[in-house]
Amino acid sequence: MNQDLFDQGPQTRREVLGADYVDAAIANADDFTRPLQEHITQYAWGDIWNRPGLDRRTRSLLNLAMLTALNRPHELRLHVKGALRNGVTKEEIREVFMQTTIYCGVPAALDSFKVAREVFKEVGA
Repeated sequence: MNQDLFDQGPQTRREVLGADYVDAAIANADDFTRPLQEHITQYAWGDIWNRPGLDRRTRSLLNLAMLTALNRPHELRLHVKGALRNGVTKEEIREVFMQTTIYCGVPAALDSFKVAREVFKEVGA
């Protein structure tokens, strides 16, 4: 384990996904899921999200497109909220999903639009 990356991870993860979600994910980890939480914390949030090549806003836009392509609505919901926290506008989110309509398919984009509308309503955006 790279302790420096692991130590950076929780702060970044909380800043993007929100402290409530992250704290619950960590608190609910058990012997089976704890290694996954540690892996995500170190590599995704400590390393990738802190690399200098892209800012968080750009990373959020990419995640929205990738999660649409993978049809992962639970993760998409989290990352729509994260994108808003990272300064992405509703209009930009819409444009990402419009782009995914062509490259990922209409059903995937429709689901992403639905999830985003639910998140916008939930957070008052």
